[in-house]
Amino acid sequence: MIEHRSLAKIGGLDIGWLKAKHHFAIGRYGNSAHRPVGSLYVWNDDEIAPHTGFAMHPHANVEIITYVREGVISHEDDLGNRGHTKAGDVQVMSAGTGIRHSERNDEETPTRIFQIWIEPNHPGGAPRWSTQAFPRADRAGQFVSLASGSGAPDALPIRADAEVFGATLLAGDTARLDLGVGYGAYLVPAMGSVIVNGVRLAAREGVALREEPSIEVEALSDAELILVVAANSA
Repeated sequence: MIEHRSLAKIGGLDIGWLKAKHHFAIGRYGNSAHRPVGSLYVWNDDEIAPHTGFAMHPHANVEIITYVREGVISHEDDLGNRGHTKAGDVQVMSAGTGIRHSERNDEETPTRIFQIWIEPNHPGGAPRWSTQAFPRADRAGQFVSLASGSGAPDALPIRADAEVFGATLLAGDTARLDLGVGYGAYLVPAMGSVIVNGVRLAAREGVALREEPSIEVEALSDAELILVVAANSA
């Protein structure tokens, strides 16, 4: 089954310093028809104004993956971690038993991110945070693992039966990835327009795939893709 989520159907908010689109329904946010894809239950498309951001706040028992589309995101947490993640790069926070953190845009221009939440395999565990550079050239024409629960080489580790991929395609290029039995997928073009398993997507629109054997993408224009493959919930 393939479900296209157009920008017009994706719920959002604009509170001045934050403009957001919520690809999944969570609490009072998003479109109530947009249910999780396996263990993937949040995909927020956030634009954060300069010198603003999310103040220190807590999380527990969630894997949070942040992909920076434009600008820089600055992280600080109560474990003493501090870092800056730049456009094209990724940070992962495994909240575990609990962590408090802030995420800010301390730059002079807006920061645009995808923030992705995935259920962990098990509750608990020591909280942790890490960030890593992922050159876009390394993803040219293929899906490359950015964060992985299965120990993919060079990917940031997560505690979930899921994997986050990135790819960059030139207009006319194609990329394909097999999806295992019992897994769903969700893909969003950070930029560009594409056709996914016969469905046309514009930039920042989403497509959910359930019970599909593979995902096949054709770029109609130069495109940057983020894909999550997640195990179906028990």
